[in-house]
Amino acid sequence: MTAPAQTEDDDSTATLDEALVYALELHQKQRLDGAEELYKRILEVAPEHPDVLHFLGVLMHQRGRDGESIALIQRAIALMPEHVGCHINIGNVLAESGRLEEAAAAYRHALSLQPDQADVFNNLGVVHKLQEQWREADECYRRAIELNPQHVSAYNNMGLLFAAQGRIKEAVEYYCRSIALMPGNPDSRRLLGIAYYTLGRIEEAAEVFRQWLEEAPDHPVAKHMYSACSGKDVPARAADDYIEHTFDRFAESFDAQLQERLSYKAPEIVTEALGKVLEATAAQLDILDAGCGTGLCGPLLRPFARQLSGVDLSGGMLAKAEAKQCYDALEKAELTAYIGARKDSYDAIVSADTIVYFGPLDEVFQASHDALRHGGVLVFTVEKGEGKVAEDVGYAINPHGRYAHTRGYLRAAFARAGLAAGEMIEVALRSEGGEPVMGWVVTAQKP
Repeated sequence: MTAPAQTEDDDSTATLDEALVYALELHQKQRLDGAEELYKRILEVAPEHPDVLHFLGVLMHQRGRDGESIALIQRAIALMPEHVGCHINIGNVLAESGRLEEAAAAYRHALSLQPDQADVFNNLGVVHKLQEQWREADECYRRAIELNPQHVSAYNNMGLLFAAQGRIKEAVEYYCRSIALMPGNPDSRRLLGIAYYTLGRIEEAAEVFRQWLEEAPDHPVAKHMYSACSGKDVPARAADDYIEHTFDRFAESFDAQLQERLSYKAPEIVTEALGKVLEATAAQLDILDAGCGTGLCGPLLRPFARQLSGVDLSGGMLAKAEAKQCYDALEKAELTAYIGARKDSYDAIVSADTIVYFGPLDEVFQASHDALRHGGVLVFTVEKGEGKVAEDVGYAINPHGRYAHTRGYLRAAFARAGLAAGEMIEVALRSEGGEPVMGWVVTAQKP
């Protein structure tokens, strides 16, 4: 670690050293409020303390305040331009903010200072893959593996690179290598299962998840994905621990991954649908963003809202949503229970890509009916069930773990809940494996 900035006397320097050590302890224990306060107090005394600027920048990124994070780490770099960690961390923040060219430049600078870093080659490969620079990504992952033949993440990322190019069999090979290196690695198991069901080899995917579940019987992803691929013990909706585990891990890269790699359109789709139903209502509505995630809908819904609230099960996602500073209230809770406790509270409930984690919808529709005011609107997206779902049931879980619903089922469920069905428009929600994922954008109204 770089030595702390000198102050007027040795006692002051010692005090700063002690304060920094304590701040780092708080930071490492994820006690972010205390760490942030202490970092800022040190900067009041030593405003150009490079280590504190660096670590506070990392903390700001953890809080989802990436603009502040980048500015702080840039100040640290100006003070210690050959500090490899600063270049790596600013590369991480830039990459997760979607500023891929700048991220690549930061990683390359770190490698110019210290060229034998397998992790940095791995990170640079991820950036090249997001830019669809396949050859460059391939070279980076191979270099990471050459430097560290036990680099499990680089093997998984090489598999993801092949999968993105439709080379699924080669992807399977790398996932298997990763599992051989670290048999208990959950990411490798998950990715291998995904590769098999992408190939249409659903039984083999189910076997991957069965073996994983046998070794880790309480792992929420293993449990959910085994049900999805085998059809056994399928839950009525995705369990809370599955949602929390999946989306907490995905929170840092969620926006960039969905918008840049998967052409994610659900926020724009639901907002446009809301605007068609409730015209000329700028800043007049009380709106709930149900399953708000990182808040991608927030900036789009804000012009409609007098009061904009968000609810989600993932604390990691909510931290990112809070950083967007467009919600009046954000709460961590299960969707149906939260909505059901708020009778006559909303003019609109909007849900982008969240109802896909529910099978039967009667409870969530009834809760929405009760939470809406008269004339209030429910707008959401679901995946298309026609051609994949038995019409007499109307919904089913897909091997990827999300549920699909038919229009007939949706209309019947609306009627049972006392909601009047509106438009159901077929749309492409995202792309996966180079193919569009088709769904419905659906509106319903409380009479």
